[in-house]
Amino acid sequence: MISLHLARWLRDAGLDWHPVQGDEFMIPEHGIDDRVFRISDMVVEVRRIHSGTMIALNGTTEWALDSVMLGDALWLPREDQLRALLDDDFVRLERHPDRWSVTLTDTPPVSATTAADALATALLTHLDAELDGPPRTSGASP
Repeated sequence: MISLHLARWLRDAGLDWHPVQGDEFMIPEHGIDDRVFRISDMVVEVRRIHSGTMIALNGTTEWALDSVMLGDALWLPREDQLRALLDDDFVRLERHPDRWSVTLTDTPPVSATTAADALATALLTHLDAELDGPPRTSGASP
């Protein structure tokens, strides 16, 4: 999962989000900053009971937040979504002893401590290079 600050930078750089099932997001500045939510048509939770562990399949939960506006949610794109957004400009993702690096066709390689953050950083570089074009969008899983 990409870091919160990279997710903010991507949003601020113009990355448009069209939510689909499986997407993960956070709701910063609402007192639940440490929670990651996943878009799903079913809530699945793990419950610890006296006789063991139960996986509960629920339609809704009692404590659930009723709703949140898309603008208040911060998308946390997955690695596969970041690669799809890089499209044909993606050349390779390489693992080094303590870092990951991403090479694109027309920019110097970028690196970060996780593969997801390296891909997100490369996407930021890519978006900066395309400032004159329309915003990149995603939502559909490749």
